[in-house]
Amino acid sequence: MATDTWRRGAAAVLLSAVTACGAAGCSDSGGSPSGAVSSAAAAVRSAGAAVSSAAAEAGKAAESAAAVAKDKLAEVKDGVNAKEQVTLGPVATDGDGYTTVPVTVRNTDDGKKSFAVQVEFQDEAGNLLDTVVVTVTDVPGKGTGQGTARSTHKLSGTVTARTGRALRY
Repeated sequence: MATDTWRRGAAAVLLSAVTACGAAGCSDSGGSPSGAVSSAAAAVRSAGAAVSSAAAEAGKAAESAAAVAKDKLAEVKDGVNAKEQVTLGPVATDGDGYTTVPVTVRNTDDGKKSFAVQVEFQDEAGNLLDTVVVTVTDVPGKGTGQGTARSTHKLSGTVTARTGRALRY
């Protein structure tokens, strides 16, 4: 996760500062490490707390989006599982900074159908970042339909997408 990577990097910087200061004989008149090292440690702790807070907020946003997606899918009446009939294209970032992915659905039924597709955006570690539901309506029998999933907020880092649930109705 990005938070862990950041913390490891910050710890490495702090360790380097302490080691360098010790080798250079940095200390105040009492022989203890200088205030610069203490200030660096405080800054790292403060930055770490800010990253943890941001990660917690992102987690809450993902949970909220998942709840909204669940509610939208619950509105679909008489839907059948169509997850195997969904293909996601490459993940991209649009001009506004939101993550997008093309969604293609294949209608295996003879009649016109609509699809509700839950798309989950994840980070490299597989942690849920965001969830959206894309509706592709009036797909002709034995035909295909297209839509685009767009994240509800700006995502950073390497983002992947997967199909959560998909209903044909």
